[in-house]
Amino acid sequence: MRILFAIFTIISVMALAFWAYRENYRTQAELSEMRELQAEIGQLNESLAVLRAEWAYLNRPDRLRELADINFARLGLLPLDPRQFGRVADVGYPAPDLPPITKPVDTVATQDLTQ
Repeated sequence: MRILFAIFTIISVMALAFWAYRENYRTQAELSEMRELQAEIGQLNESLAVLRAEWAYLNRPDRLRELADINFARLGLLPLDPRQFGRVADVGYPAPDLPPITKPVDTVATQDLTQ
């Protein structure tokens, strides 16, 4: 009985060691992938910051004004005029919701009105 218990214990220890070995390598692979993804995210954030800086540079008001002046004849841009905008009173707002019917009334026709 002792020999059987010893064999079972040895097999159990070997199985647990194999499991721990596999889990260790799986964890190391996941950590490596996480580091690669974090590096990629950092590079993408840097690229995004550069693109935002370029966008801000290209959208400077003085540059846009100069481009509008250069291309005025081709674009046909005109300054905004207050008459181009509508009034608040011209906006059609939706009708208010009707309250729910709480006391319905039964109606019965007593004569035919279509004649």
